[in-house]
Amino acid sequence: MIEKLISVSLRNRFVVLLISGVLFAWGIYSIKQNPIDAIPDLSENQVIVFTEWMGRSPQVIEDQVTYPLVSNLQGIPKIKNIRATSMFGMSFVYIIFNDDVDVYWARTRVLERLNYAQRLLPQGITPSLGPDGTGVGHIFWYTLKAKDMDLGEQRALQDWYIKFALQTVNGVAEVASFGGFEKQYQLVVDPIKLQYYKVSLMDVMNKVKANNNDVGGRKFEMADMAYIIRGLGYVKSKEDLESIAITNNNGIPVRVKDIARVQMGGDLRLGIFDRNGEGEAVGGIVVMRYGENANNVIQAVKQKIKEVQKGLPEGVTFHYDYDRSVLIEEAIESVRGTLIEELITVSIVVILFLFHWRSALIILIQLPISVAIGFILLQAFGISSNIMSLTGIALAIGVVVDDSIVMVENSYRHISDAQEAADAALPEDKNIDSK
Repeated sequence: MIEKLISVSLRNRFVVLLISGVLFAWGIYSIKQNPIDAIPDLSENQVIVFTEWMGRSPQVIEDQVTYPLVSNLQGIPKIKNIRATSMFGMSFVYIIFNDDVDVYWARTRVLERLNYAQRLLPQGITPSLGPDGTGVGHIFWYTLKAKDMDLGEQRALQDWYIKFALQTVNGVAEVASFGGFEKQYQLVVDPIKLQYYKVSLMDVMNKVKANNNDVGGRKFEMADMAYIIRGLGYVKSKEDLESIAITNNNGIPVRVKDIARVQMGGDLRLGIFDRNGEGEAVGGIVVMRYGENANNVIQAVKQKIKEVQKGLPEGVTFHYDYDRSVLIEEAIESVRGTLIEELITVSIVVILFLFHWRSALIILIQLPISVAIGFILLQAFGISSNIMSLTGIALAIGVVVDDSIVMVENSYRHISDAQEAADAALPEDKNIDSK
């Protein structure tokens, strides 16, 4: 079989060269299309359902949220397993699908079932899906450097400007904010005044919620002109909250400032973020969408950051704390350097031992084609170009080099033996002809 294959290849050299050129071009295309990452994604094919019900104990969350969700999500097709955990105020359900299931098909099926399970949950509780990322999707971390801004202002800048801008980058599933304080209006209610004015805490909550709203009216026509009447009632300052009327006492309105003290503060924090022991910092984590090219996404995020930088207040800059593209580029450079070193080494060895440049040229052509075919297979099987796969290619280059040297040297020896035998037989033929 091998002899026939070699014979056919020798008789059709142009076809062999054409196939080699096509494979090499296909390999270059696969290298550009294949996702590049630093580490292989070995996470499970899962969809996360997150439900928040603040103030409830883990047992209540388990009985009224987690259990109904798990019970109704079990009927989804192609599910491998369902895991769940309940904690104070939060419920997490992990739906593990088979490895061959498309992640967006799985998310659609989960959403369909959640619409049915919604009616089994307490009123006002809405479960939501986690981002369409994986366990290794945290590809880029950044923090803000702003000496003249407090942590609350930095967090507001991150949540309401930077985060929304970076989420528009193609391939980004989520930008998670961390650090600082989430600004909020806080009402410090005096219980004695509540008792004096005969007002309950629930009355205060309902009145504040009802007065923080815009309402629309009807159209009013006057002198061939139409006017839209609106009631603007969104709270814009502490004074607006303090002026909200809760009830009346003998015809005199009782406002928020009469029973409570309004202040600006931060939401309850479960931890802090410290950078290199220099103090607290505010920043974000960029989560890559499932199946995207990590290197391309990071470069797009950096380009977007340059645009966002133009709109930031003076003195506010970005600091890159974790950039996976550095590791990706080093891994690619390592494989490229290995390939170049082996090409040079093989060329020197073949030329020194065989003194035949065409034999060295055969090996030099074979190596890039072999690497290109490797990337074709990576693309075909959906394997990303990461440290593991690139290291495997680098190791395989050594095997290809060894085989090439052995085969070329063996062919060279057989050809030399055949030529020596022919030269040795040539004088005998001349003697026979002369006789």
